[in-house]
Amino acid sequence: MRLYRPVGLKELDLIARANFTAFPPRLPVQPIFYPVLNFEYAQKIARDWNTKSNSFAGFVTKFEVQDSYVKKFPVQTVGSRICQELWVPAEELAEFNLHIIGKIEVMAAYYGEDFRGEIDLKTNLPKSLKIPAF
Repeated sequence: MRLYRPVGLKELDLIARANFTAFPPRLPVQPIFYPVLNFEYAQKIARDWNTKSNSFAGFVTKFEVQDSYVKKFPVQTVGSRICQELWVPAEELAEFNLHIIGKIEVMAAYYGEDFRGEIDLKTNLPKSLKIPAF
């Protein structure tokens, strides 16, 4: 199954440190890891929410997970029809990561007006990250 995950700059940095093979553990106040089912929904979160707080940057990642494993997580609709996501309990994220096929890819990057940092013109990603072009 192809999934998407909107992330901020700090989470993207942790994904890069894991060689784009795993998502970082959830914080104690984050009981659920929620990958989403379509690019449009991930884009909306990254562009409209992530760019307005914390690092003022949002990114859409794309990855594949083994169908036989991921089917145990029911699809949750949280608003309109495009707002579909899986709810993976935080304590199951390490196991979830083991079922990712290949690398986590960065599909899009968005920056809010309060973003502070230098952007690599080739990758459209912050120069502070050592990420291959997408």
